[in-house]
Order: sequence, then C-alpha cells, then structure tokens
Amino acid sequence: MLVPSVNRSSMPSGTGRPFAAVGLPGLTLLEMTTVIMVLLSLIFILFFSAQAWKRGSDRAMCILNMQNVQKGIRSYANFYNLDPGDGVTGLKAQIIGTGMFVEVPPKCPGSGTYTYGQALGEDVIPAMGSLYLECSLAPAPHQHLPNLTPDW
Repeated sequence: MLVPSVNRSSMPSGTGRPFAAVGLPGLTLLEMTTVIMVLLSLIFILFFSAQAWKRGSDRAMCILNMQNVQKGIRSYANFYNLDPGDGVTGLKAQIIGTGMFVEVPPKCPGSGTYTYGQALGEDVIPAMGSLYLECSLAPAPHQHLPNLTPDW
C-alpha cells in the first residue's frame, strides 16, 4: 500500500494548528482528572503514614527516657548500696541533673508530662519491674508505656 507524501512547503502559513501538532493525541478532561485523583490519593497515604511514623518514634523515645531514668535509679542504688523500698531524700535531684546519673531532665516528645515515683513516692527506690518515671500519655491511644519491664 502506498502512502501519499505531503509537501510541507505547500502548507499555508498562519492558518489553524501547525502541521506537527495535527493528529497528536492529548489528555482529555477525564484522563487528567483521573491522574490528579491518583496523585492526591498517594499524597493522602503518604501524609497519614508519616503521622503514624511520628507517633511511633515519639512512643519509642518516651520509653527510652523511662529506661534511662530507671537505669539511673538502679545505678544510684548500686553505688550507694541501697535496696528497693529504701527512702532517699531528694532522690530525683540526686539522679537527674548535670554531673548526675541522668544528665538532662527527660521531656516527652509527644507533649506528655512525666510524673516521678507515682506508685511508691518520689523519694523511694522502686522495686525491679516497677517504673519510677511514668508518662501521662501511657493510656491508649498513645501507649507511652513499655511492654516488658521485669529487668528494669
């Protein structure tokens, strides 16, 4: 089958669409709307996954703060040969501060507040597995609470 050739020099200039654009497919309004909807869906999924990642990292950092304070309490108790349940005046001040067992006072990354020695009191060495530092975001849905603490 023979295809007729077109002499481009014989095309009139300045009339209608240029020759190179004749017959090229474009995006219809429906196709463009579909592309935009897919992109918005992907952005929506990315936004919520980033929020979930942030909540998880805040929870992990909060639990690490609790663990560091607990280790500071254990180190202090071992250093001064104290047993769980022993009372120490100003225990928090002797554990947390510059040059102490925990250098910087912990701060919850999820905007929660910490309470010290809620179970036994602020000046009592807690028993193994008992937390000295507790976060106000411990209840659901935040769950700033470690799962297992028997060796803390």
